Amino acid sequence: MSVPGRMIKIHADDNVAIVVNAEGLSAGSHLADGALLVDSVPHAHKVALVDIPENGEILRYGEVIGYALQSIPRGSWVHEGLVRMPEAPPLEELPIATRRTPPLEPLTGFTFDGYRNDDGSVGTKNILGISTSVQCVAGVVNHLVERVRKELLPRFPNVDDVVALNHSYGCGVAINAPAAIIPIRTLQNITRNPNLGNEVMIVGLGCEKLDPFKLVPPGHVARSDGCSPVLTLQDAGLKGFNDMVAALMDVAEQHLVRLDQRRRQSCPASELVVGLQCGGSDALSGITANPAVGHAADLIVRAGGSVMFSEVTEVRDAIHLLTPRTIDQSVGQALVREMAWYDRYLQAGEADRSANTTPGNKQGGLANIVEKALGSVAKSGCSPIVDVIGPGERIRRKGLTFAATPASDFICGTLHLAAGMNLQVFTTGRGTPYGLAMAPVIKVATNSTLAQRWHDLIDLDAGSIATGEKSIAQVGEELFALILDVASGRKRVCADRLGLHNDLVLFNPAPIT
Repeated sequence: MSVPGRMIKIHADDNVAIVVNAEGLSAGSHLADGALLVDSVPHAHKVALVDIPENGEILRYGEVIGYALQSIPRGSWVHEGLVRMPEAPPLEELPIATRRTPPLEPLTGFTFDGYRNDDGSVGTKNILGISTSVQCVAGVVNHLVERVRKELLPRFPNVDDVVALNHSYGCGVAINAPAAIIPIRTLQNITRNPNLGNEVMIVGLGCEKLDPFKLVPPGHVARSDGCSPVLTLQDAGLKGFNDMVAALMDVAEQHLVRLDQRRRQSCPASELVVGLQCGGSDALSGITANPAVGHAADLIVRAGGSVMFSEVTEVRDAIHLLTPRTIDQSVGQALVREMAWYDRYLQAGEADRSANTTPGNKQGGLANIVEKALGSVAKSGCSPIVDVIGPGERIRRKGLTFAATPASDFICGTLHLAAGMNLQVFTTGRGTPYGLAMAPVIKVATNSTLAQRWHDLIDLDAGSIATGEKSIAQVGEELFALILDVASGRKRVCADRLGLHNDLVLFNPAPIT
């Protein structure tokens, strides 16, 4: 007997549906209307609901995700080999600020326990961050972090961790090239992340192109206690490695004394700055996890908080759905401008947006970047887009902001930290142990198979949406409650419990010398 087929069709106009059955469906299985499958179709892949002629439109989310390279009979597996990708939406004459929706009802009374900073920002962690001005000093800083954790941190129980903010920039680069502003302002703004408590410790070498004092936030160059925020290893007063480490340990201890005095206090949910990201996506991402994240994002916006969605190549093919949601012409034009900049960037590298999709994306049922982008933008919810920031810039407004970042998980996460993010939500269908040392990362699975297999790596299972056990709104509300708990330190995300943290990776489109 054939297994009853469970499939999800998103939009009334769609001519394909997604297989929900965890083991997929075998040829001969019945569709909901009684028709039989022509092919065996893997989990999360597409089935043709009608006969699609050669060059005919393939519709998902009510949008054209491609054209049939050959006739596709009803009940067939619609895989990437049968789909020709359409052109990207043209950037000229896009509708801008045309979607007028009534203001969302404010959400009041929600709080979390965070660390207030002098500049008005709020942290969800209390971390000593040790930044570097050049990769040359990374080995010394890694040694320092081990010593601080072992010898100093036990004496300061209110400090969560000490983190090395290593990177590959600082020298051997065209430091004055116009595009160099991106990695430089990223490093400048990372030191201002609210989870670092405005305690700046920067280690330089002394001969690098990037002046380490450029990484010090305004007002921190000259401290009232005489403690310099910068120590350079080529300082003539330092005699050998042990001298360097001793000097660094002394500076670290001074920072730890101040950080240890901080305490969590009740803060309104309006102080949340949440970054949204996805990695290892599958065709269920746009059905389960991403829409649930979008619902939670709307709740944060209603509570007065800040939300960032990102990844230029993963919104480029849905840009016509986003520009109408911008609050005015200037924000809409900024969104178009960032898309155009990235088009030129890819073209200069002799690539295009199709380079985004990974083998895992395709194995998970995503035929191309168009289908992936239409599911990706679901993370943004329904709120108006109030601002657009470039890579490495800080968030400026409450509400929903588009942060123009590459889609690379590691680079996007680094840019979110620079923007001022104090917590991240990350959706995945294929699975990834990704994490950030500086901010908690809540991992949301698109399907229950992954959530059960990776039971100690996934924080929330959105797969129950696909099976009909829960609604998008129910999972979104669960996620909102989890965000408040994690931001308060009441719950630890899996990546933090296991100590799984990725390196910072800068976006540097400028030349390397």
